[in-house]
Amino acid sequence: MRLVFGLVLVLGIGLAGFAVYMAQGFIEKTRAERDQLAMEQAQATRLVDVVVAKKELLYGDRFTRDDLEVVKWEEGKVPEGAFNTIVAPQGGDAAKVPVFWEGETRPRAAMRSFLPFEPILASRVTEPGVDAGITARLSPGMRAFTINVDTSSGVSGFLRPGDKVDVYWSGRIGDQDATKLIDTAVKLIAIDQSADADRSEETMVARTVTIEAKPEQVASLALAQQTGRLTLALVGANDTQQVGAIEIDRSKLLGIVNEAPVQAPQARVCSIRTNKGGEIIDAPIPCTD
Repeated sequence: MRLVFGLVLVLGIGLAGFAVYMAQGFIEKTRAERDQLAMEQAQATRLVDVVVAKKELLYGDRFTRDDLEVVKWEEGKVPEGAFNTIVAPQGGDAAKVPVFWEGETRPRAAMRSFLPFEPILASRVTEPGVDAGITARLSPGMRAFTINVDTSSGVSGFLRPGDKVDVYWSGRIGDQDATKLIDTAVKLIAIDQSADADRSEETMVARTVTIEAKPEQVASLALAQQTGRLTLALVGANDTQQVGAIEIDRSKLLGIVNEAPVQAPQARVCSIRTNKGGEIIDAPIPCTD
């Protein structure tokens, strides 16, 4: 009996030791996994909130807060002008950039198309209650001015709202035809009656373009359009080079040098002075060499 009891005791002690060994191994493994997870979390890219469209939005489509949702986006790679919350109270956390202020019920409109889950950008949507169009594209203090164009003067079919163009005037200066650069890098806000930058009519030739200009520019362009012909030159998207004054007339174009007129030689006049009664008189006489 004592032998059996001893065997049971030894077996129990062995099992208990094995259980302790297994428990220590499990604890060490769990602790290692915890430390590995903490290290990965510390090295992981931080994510921030970004407001995106739930559905596809086309130019001019109105949307409300129900058409938006918030997703996580990699910090440092958020597009400029993105919103980080759909609704926020005015005067609250300055770090929150909402699409709609609390209490705002008016919809906003898309000025460019958006795909589902594409970030909503401030530069591509109107203010609440404003429809997409020319007025929504005007910057503060700027005015809209329309220029008549055709196939040759309007960069046939290549212009889009948002592009920039140089404006050239052609007319007569004095007695010669001339062309002069009168404005540079002017922003287009509409082609014909459309402000849609996503239009698909690739071959459509514009009859008018509407530009964004300061009031004094509008006055200059209006006078230029009345006194001559305006031509547009498309500026490259990444072109930041400053353009100086440019003016070409017919003589300069053809390399004609205008020489000063040759003056005819003046006739030589000879005279002789005589004193008659105290009065000096110049009397002409033939010149002799």
